[in-house]
Amino acid sequence: MKKFLLLLSALSLLTLGGCDMFRRLAGRPTAKELEQIKMEMLLRQEAQQVARIDSLRRVEKALSDSIAVLDSIRQLHGTILNPSEIGGLFTTRLDFRYYIVVGAFKDRANAEKLLSEVREKGYSPVLINFRNGFNAIGIAPANDLFNIFRSLKRVKTEEFCPDDVWILVND
Repeated sequence: MKKFLLLLSALSLLTLGGCDMFRRLAGRPTAKELEQIKMEMLLRQEAQQVARIDSLRRVEKALSDSIAVLDSIRQLHGTILNPSEIGGLFTTRLDFRYYIVVGAFKDRANAEKLLSEVREKGYSPVLINFRNGFNAIGIAPANDLFNIFRSLKRVKTEEFCPDDVWILVND
């Protein structure tokens, strides 16, 4: 009879308490806690996915805006060149990605004359030396297309600005 009562109490504990009682006794999470952990993990994963999608949308917007700026530069008859396309840089180390080039001369004296003229107009020009012997005058440095486009529109109104002004891309 004692064995029967013991067996009956063990069975009733199992049916009434279930596995969670034994999990709790063993220091393991219960079914409710496991469900909560699973929900938290799903919410974290969802937040990561949303952050990735937002990041991709920002990149897509930046690319779209950059293409629009490039089209606007073309409409202004602006040319964009990389130093390697014109012989490469000689000794000049450029600190910015973009420069508006308002003149390029074989004769350094002519370059220095334009350099002085541009400086008198309030710009901070940079003398850019190329391996092919040309000396260019770069102004309005910028690290993004939006600022260089804005500067190009302003520089094109200046008296010293030639029609064949171009943008140097320092990669």
